[in-house]
Amino acid sequence: MEGSRTTPSYVAFSKDDERLVGMPAKRQAVTNSVNTFYATKRLIGRRFEDPEVKKDMKSVTYKIVKASNGDAWVQGADGKMYSPSQIGAFVLMKMKETAAAYLNTSVKNAVITVPAYFNDSQRQATKDAGQIAGLNVLRVINEPTAAALAYGMDKQEDKIIAVYDLGGGTFDISILEIQKGVFEVKSTNGDTFLGGEDFDNALVNYLVSEFKKEQGIDVTKDAMAMQRLKEASEKAKIELSSSLQTDINLPYLTMDSSGPKHLNLKLSRSKFESLVNDLIKRTVQPCQKALSDAEVTKSDIGEVLLVGGMTRVPKVQQTVQEIFGRQPSKAVNPDEAVAVGAAVQGGVLAGDVTDVLLLDVTPLSLGIETLGGVFTRLISRNTTIPTKKSQVFSTAADGQTQVEIKVHQGEREMAGDNKLLGQFSLVGIPPAPRGVPQIEVTFDIDANGIVHVSARDKGTGKEQQIVIQSSGGLSKDEIENMVKNAEQYAKADKIKKERVEAVNQAEGIIHDTESKLEEFKAQLPQEECDKLKELVAKLREILAKKDDVDPEEIKKQTNELQQASLKLFEMAYKKMAAERESQSQSQQEPEGEKKEEKN
Repeated sequence: MEGSRTTPSYVAFSKDDERLVGMPAKRQAVTNSVNTFYATKRLIGRRFEDPEVKKDMKSVTYKIVKASNGDAWVQGADGKMYSPSQIGAFVLMKMKETAAAYLNTSVKNAVITVPAYFNDSQRQATKDAGQIAGLNVLRVINEPTAAALAYGMDKQEDKIIAVYDLGGGTFDISILEIQKGVFEVKSTNGDTFLGGEDFDNALVNYLVSEFKKEQGIDVTKDAMAMQRLKEASEKAKIELSSSLQTDINLPYLTMDSSGPKHLNLKLSRSKFESLVNDLIKRTVQPCQKALSDAEVTKSDIGEVLLVGGMTRVPKVQQTVQEIFGRQPSKAVNPDEAVAVGAAVQGGVLAGDVTDVLLLDVTPLSLGIETLGGVFTRLISRNTTIPTKKSQVFSTAADGQTQVEIKVHQGEREMAGDNKLLGQFSLVGIPPAPRGVPQIEVTFDIDANGIVHVSARDKGTGKEQQIVIQSSGGLSKDEIENMVKNAEQYAKADKIKKERVEAVNQAEGIIHDTESKLEEFKAQLPQEECDKLKELVAKLREILAKKDDVDPEEIKKQTNELQQASLKLFEMAYKKMAAERESQSQSQQEPEGEKKEEKN
């Protein structure tokens, strides 16, 4: 992909509303920071009021705003708002196009991976991104599980493995047991707001404070300077994985009345490690919790896999070794293992891979709010999915015809401290004394880890349809609008590509025509040359306003010029050939005459 094996999750909009995805978007971030969106995976499925979102607002260069449904969305300089699912969809569309071009066939179905510790809202929002991109999402699987699939595909021996996945935005730890092609997740834990972005930000903050100490200037309000610091921090972090020291040189970072100010700084690996030590420490407790939830000790772990670019940091590798008491394995590519595993799962679903069975778990407990705001668990964390659990509820007052049920996901004891997934209003209950009606509510978690709810009145045997009134997320109409929006972008991209190709072809034909006109001017009638020059001028005129012209019009005019020039140059070739022939004949005749004279 654009010279690299991975595509950065960057989306940007240029001043003329051109959409850029991947490396082209990342490359122009310094000069267009407010319209360049990255790390939006950390916002997906989150409320604007979430403390993590508030924290993120301080470190990103673009604007995070509150959507009408209370979710965190992003906003460009022109005021246009995008949901994180939409930004994700733009990246997925790029991957879809790349795959289609490589396979030379259209791509419709997909397996999408998510951090294992994603909650229901985040999973649903990721699935929405796939839908907006025009994909049929067959399965949503957890990233550490996918990496384990990539690792264990061709392994024969049974073992328990740990997958430590520290990526750009999130951290996951999963404990799995692999037995004869069965991949069973024993437990999972993590932090959906811990990753490479935080390591970069820690270094950016350090550089800002050092620059302030040295130059007395605070650059935090200068978007371009902050973006340059971010890029330099990411580069330094990567270099320090293989070097003990790196230089950070940023000439003309900013300026004041006395002139331009430069940043020159030497950064050692040990200094970098001290800056990010607290972040690395935050991965320890989830690992210990995952071990205890799986009911295994570190000595039971047969292999530790490292996944995610951040696991290249030596201090991270050292910490993993301390947690699990063994050297981590280098058996998988940290950047590519998850994608390979998703492809394996795709093969399983398509029926091409038959000797693999995947048993994943739900990362968080699911339950309801009961009297006093207590969280009553129905499905505990690390339960193998798909799973289903039913519970009978009743009324609290005589003659009550409606019951409110609030569904939460999380591990805290009070419902209000957990994520509210939605509230269900059971309406149309026949009036009866309190405690008499029996309403059976069933919670169902599918293989994607997404929650579904249904209800049945046991007294009448009648199934009741419950509408989830989610406190956030995208409605069906919003998704449909975003699909249309994405299709329009795809259409605009297609027209733009066609236009560029048409312009390139036109310019090539103009160049060829003009050089051939110069070459053959002696053989061509002036009148015909003038006609051709007129066609060239006409095509040039169209190219001057190419952005407003239909590519078909450019193609039509190019074709007209090409046909006319071919005809004319064919005439010139014939004329030249005839001249050459008559010349060679006139040279041969005198020689023949001389031979006759000798005789």
